[in-house]
This record gives sequence, structure tokens and C-alpha cells, in this order.
Amino acid sequence: MLSVLIETKDDEEGLARTLASLVGAAVEGVVREVIVCDLGSADQTHYVAEHAGCAYLASGGIKAGIAQARSDWLLLIEPGARLAEGWTEDAVRHVGRLTMAARFTRSRSSNRPFWARVTSRPRALQQGLIITRKQAAVQARNGADAEGIARGLAVKTLDAEIVVAQKGNDSSRR
Repeated sequence: MLSVLIETKDDEEGLARTLASLVGAAVEGVVREVIVCDLGSADQTHYVAEHAGCAYLASGGIKAGIAQARSDWLLLIEPGARLAEGWTEDAVRHVGRLTMAARFTRSRSSNRPFWARVTSRPRALQQGLIITRKQAAVQARNGADAEGIARGLAVKTLDAEIVVAQKGNDSSRR
């Protein structure tokens, strides 16, 4: 039903956390495959991906992942992000309607202090993205990375929650 694409570089720990949150969905049959699109990692990212049974692409980025995906719907997610329990029902319902792209609701545990929200620009992919493979391919044709695909899209926000990945310069890092 969904092909999950994770674009990463040097984030083996974040990748492991994200993959762990997808196990239940894979068992339920909602996640058909996970494709890790590596951008030149120097850490053990490839071992994490391979040991988890993911397809691992060492080159080509998200565009190669989209081309390899077998599902009509894709879930793009940052390494380190974790989908909250029960996300599959919301995702299946959304995909069944064949509507626009969608993001998950940011969990309360991911809320940043007021000043951090005011002074920083949110990452377009921080709340994940469910998108058709066709729409993603059109976006990627212009050379966009996963973040670029997610930026500027009209999306629906699902009720299901995501714990946002903490990135290096994120002042909310705990």
C-alpha cells in the first residue's frame, strides 16, 4: 500500500528510531517496502538499512527511490521522526480517498518553545508527507531533494501524530 522513502546522510541512530516505528505497519501490510536513499553517509547507515530489510540506494537520492518504489502512494519521512501508534488507520483512510498530499500532526512532545518557533523556519518534511508516486516524480524531475518535494505543496493535515526528528541546529533539541 505505501512505499516509505527516507533520505538520509550520517544519521544511523535516527534511521533506526524511524524504522522501529514502522514495524507494526509493515506487519499489518500498510508499509509495503522501505527505501533508504543515502546521500553519502560515512557512518553505518547502510548496515542499519540492510539489517532492517530495507532497500538501500547509495546514489541517486530521492529521485532514484521514487523510481524504484512499487506502491502508488509514498510516505516520505525524515530519519529520527517517529510515527505515533495508530497512524496507519488515518493514512489508509486518506489514501483510500485518493485525495491530495498529507502531513501528520506534530505531537505535543515535539512542540518547541515560542521563541524557537518565531526565529526559525520549519522544515517542510518534519511532519512527514504522504504523496502519490506520480506527484513526487514530477516534483523530483526538477532536481528537488525530499525536502524540496515537500515544500510548497497544498496538503491536508491528518489527525495521526508524528514525533518530529531533532536536527542539529534545532534549539528544541533535548
